[in-house]
Amino acid sequence: MAGITKTHFSSEQKASRRGTEESPVAKWVLISIGMAFALTFLLLPLVNVFFQAFEKGWSFFFGALKDPDSWSAIRLTLTIAAISVPLNVVFGLAASWAIAKFEFRGKSILITLIDLPFAVSPVVSGLIFVLMFGLQGYFGRWLDDHDIKIIFAVPGIVMATVFVTFPFVARELIPIMQATGAEQEQAALTLGANGWQTFWYVTLPSVKWGLLYGVILCNARAMGEFGAVSVVSGHITGQTDTMPLRVEKLYNEYNGTAAFAVASLLALLALLTLGVKTFIEWKTQRNYELAQRATDEQK
Repeated sequence: MAGITKTHFSSEQKASRRGTEESPVAKWVLISIGMAFALTFLLLPLVNVFFQAFEKGWSFFFGALKDPDSWSAIRLTLTIAAISVPLNVVFGLAASWAIAKFEFRGKSILITLIDLPFAVSPVVSGLIFVLMFGLQGYFGRWLDDHDIKIIFAVPGIVMATVFVTFPFVARELIPIMQATGAEQEQAALTLGANGWQTFWYVTLPSVKWGLLYGVILCNARAMGEFGAVSVVSGHITGQTDTMPLRVEKLYNEYNGTAAFAVASLLALLALLTLGVKTFIEWKTQRNYELAQRATDEQK
């Protein structure tokens, strides 16, 4: 009976494997389609950006980047990212911890609000801030009376960027914290640790790779955001132009090589982000395999 059962399961497993295996022709057709799309719509445009940027030589490339207005756009982009990313890290940690570790009224509403920027067009989000803080907006008159400028100024760009990058850190941390559970925190509290010690020495180390992954995605979106920033910035050259806005302005002025020079810097930042992201994914997978191996050895 045991032999019959073993043979029966073996045949079922082989049949299951045969059902999921594709023929070599189908496999290579799918791979070819995927590679063709990747080369056509990803790699070739990226290579063309760098080709156009260096078309007139290195001196023109660095001259375009050292232009006062372009350099101002670079500084502003880095400043906006340096402000908005930490704000989203603080929110992401707090929101994910609350959602994963506690049950409270309004939890589903909070989760929905975190996903809201994914559903709202960036242009619409920019218009929302204009309607709230613009001169004709709800708070516009009060802000003008107190000489506080948000729209067509750096604060408005920061607010728009924070809005569009709102979900990235929280969305990376929520499933990780839910998977780890609350047993480790409860054990730390039982042993006498306070809330801050529990967070710093227990919770944060367990989610550090997910947190870093969310920070990288958040930073990439913050530096590359165009729609919402375009609405609230006013396109003031040398003051409120970020790198994406500067690229558009240079291109519209028929200064294509300079536009591609600034665009290549954005592309380089994106490639560096992709490299760090790949490393984190590899590191996470390696840690998981080591932990799994250690568990198997203990058994």
